[in-house]
Amino acid sequence: MTKIITCIDGSAITSSVARAGVWAALKLNRPLTLLHTLEKHYQHGADDLTGAIGLGAQAVLLEQLTELDEQKARLALKLGDELLQRVAAEARNDGVEAVETLQRHGDLLEAVMNLETDTRLIVLGRCSHQRDNFQAIGSHIETLLRKACHPVLIVPAHFQPPTSFMIAYDGRESADRALQKVLDGGLLHGIDCHLVSVKNNEPALEDKFRQAASALTEKGLNVTSAWLEGDIHNALSEYQQAHHIELMVMGAFGHSRLRQFFVGSNTLKMIEKSPVPLIILR
Repeated sequence: MTKIITCIDGSAITSSVARAGVWAALKLNRPLTLLHTLEKHYQHGADDLTGAIGLGAQAVLLEQLTELDEQKARLALKLGDELLQRVAAEARNDGVEAVETLQRHGDLLEAVMNLETDTRLIVLGRCSHQRDNFQAIGSHIETLLRKACHPVLIVPAHFQPPTSFMIAYDGRESADRALQKVLDGGLLHGIDCHLVSVKNNEPALEDKFRQAASALTEKGLNVTSAWLEGDIHNALSEYQQAHHIELMVMGAFGHSRLRQFFVGSNTLKMIEKSPVPLIILR
């Protein structure tokens, strides 16, 4: 059975990410996998001391630094295991019966991709600190979104089970795939749906929009449709705030790589700025 892969790191938003993973596991009736990675340590640069100290002293220093790294690695492993066990216990208390913990050395992206065949949904956090904002999104999160075949739930500093969600629909192929996954999945069923489109040059967008609304309604969702104009990011953000939308759904990267280079990606803009969780669908 595929699982809810939930990435935790012990940061301030770990509790929010864990709550989102628990919510998804209960809603989809899937096992919860808590994943923690131990990143590679930075090198101390002791080799740069050649010529500054004697070879004997350098050898002693290198040996001490090696011992220190080994101690730090053992401590990090222990702290990671304690983190996983604590979050797992909380998940079980919240009603998730099947919970497993995984601790891996190395890169988070590699660890997540190695679990691809067992994945139903990937849950990870988006830090609110300045140093972690767009630069982080432009690296490992963007790379994950481009490589992952499964939905990704990106969680901000605070998470609560949503009572409403918004689908940003632009009539393109990526939006149609995202819509179909909402229809076929069960995660968002039973939650008020806002289908929103911002006027663009996509052929027959209005017809596609009406068809999308009908498909959602026929599936049993309570649908509110809205046709907007203006800048895509601003229009979606203003609608979200005005209607107190608690979760947003988008298709990932509808434009070509060349176009994104010049005008930027609306997907990344929304990830960077959105105050609510986002589900990105391929």
